[in-house]
Amino acid sequence: MERHGSPVHKADPAQQGIAVIYARVSSKEQEKEGFSIPAQLKLLRGHAAEHRLTVVEEFVDVETAKRSGRPGFTAMVEFFKRYAKAKTSGRMRRILLVEKTDRLYRNLKDWVTLDDLDLEIHLVKENVVLGRDSRSSEKFMHGIKVLMAKNYIDNLSEEASKGMLEKAEQGFWPSSAPLGYRNIVGPNGRKTIEPDPDVAPMVARLFEWYATGHYALEDITAMAQTAGLVSRRSKSPLPRGTIHKILRNRIYMGDFEWKGRIHRGVHIPLITRELWEGVQKVLDHCFAKRHRKVEHDFAFSRLIACGHCGCSLVGEIKKGRYIYYHCTGFRRKCPEPYTREEVLEERFTKLLKGLVLDDEVMAWVTEALRQSHEDERRFHEEAMTRLQAEYTRLQNRIEAIYLDKLDGRVDTVFFDLKAAAWRAEQGLLMRAIENHQAADQTYLEEGIRLLELGRRAHELFQKQEPREKRRLLDFVLSNCPWKDGELQATFRQPFDSIIESTKAYAHKKAAGAVSNGFFENWRG
Repeated sequence: MERHGSPVHKADPAQQGIAVIYARVSSKEQEKEGFSIPAQLKLLRGHAAEHRLTVVEEFVDVETAKRSGRPGFTAMVEFFKRYAKAKTSGRMRRILLVEKTDRLYRNLKDWVTLDDLDLEIHLVKENVVLGRDSRSSEKFMHGIKVLMAKNYIDNLSEEASKGMLEKAEQGFWPSSAPLGYRNIVGPNGRKTIEPDPDVAPMVARLFEWYATGHYALEDITAMAQTAGLVSRRSKSPLPRGTIHKILRNRIYMGDFEWKGRIHRGVHIPLITRELWEGVQKVLDHCFAKRHRKVEHDFAFSRLIACGHCGCSLVGEIKKGRYIYYHCTGFRRKCPEPYTREEVLEERFTKLLKGLVLDDEVMAWVTEALRQSHEDERRFHEEAMTRLQAEYTRLQNRIEAIYLDKLDGRVDTVFFDLKAAAWRAEQGLLMRAIENHQAADQTYLEEGIRLLELGRRAHELFQKQEPREKRRLLDFVLSNCPWKDGELQATFRQPFDSIIESTKAYAHKKAAGAVSNGFFENWRG
């Protein structure tokens, strides 16, 4: 996280408020090329000066593949929380300046966090200001953009997962090497693993010691510490639990498990299959009496909070077939009685029925999405242009080094190494280009499908198994307190806007105050 010195602006006395700038890029390369962070800060500072806003802090996040989290975002949230508690803040506006939606949110949790702070958010490039007085249509479209951004990230994650699964099916371990191995690039340019000459012999000895049946896990743990076997990251001695996981891991005998399936690896095993199976027999014998009963997969686990004390409601099976939920009572003895699962399911179904959209608003929002799609299309076209330029630059490098190889200025080994690395980068760039193409083509369709989900949520909810019911509710709802037999749920955006507008329209229609339905309600 980087904090920049803030420019000083003279605030309009009639317009009291403090402003904070937030900028983000997804990689160090973007920052070095100078087209993102400096451009964002220049744009946001100009916006603040134009609107006479006093910028008191600037927060910047530069995300890399090696570092997770957003310290700048976290520090910004803490700043707003501290300011809200300060006695001198009074009713002054708290303003957040950011370039556009996808610079601010990475997931729904970020969205909820900022929404709770009651900020006035300026999305400068989108020419949108969101606050407590914003129209429902503005909040709705903002919610659509956030959910679409999350869906895009989920799609990228899914594609990465598919690539790793494909690699596993070909016999290559697709992740960081386990202890005893190290990651390398093979002769054909593919990433794989090989035995670590410093650690592999010690890992093999663990299996040999335990297979004798003369040692307990505690003994093996102490012997590993004496032999100097330590964690790769922390450099601390391995705990008993890690030793147990190593002895259970079939990767050391040539196979490995990935996504619930066992694959035959192409890497060099550290031990024989017979030795590994012998160790499993010893482990099974020692732990035969320690099996734990698998927790039942209740439909509403981790979803409902007690309205009396704030603790979670947990499920419990009575008489072998009836499911009841009750407060954990961790904080104090709670007066909330047991509740049947069927009662909770009926309440959730009734809530979801409120998401049914009128045909008129469905037609209006579809048109609004088409207009939004033009902005999204331009974004993807700009991204693909940058990626294609980088792809061409790497191709020029490959052709240049090939000529150097022909002229004898570089040897074949160096050429193969560099060309393989650059082609791997080209592969990643091409995948990114394809993802942008797919996102551009499916943006409108996925937005409409999102609305259809709201319309059919109550039908889908009744047909799903417990796990899927929980996923659907978690997607639509953010807070579900249960008190004295009543469920008070908070809908996530944009579903909360659907609920509010549906109620407002129904009230006006009943009073004969509207003639053309949702269109007037949403036209904005």
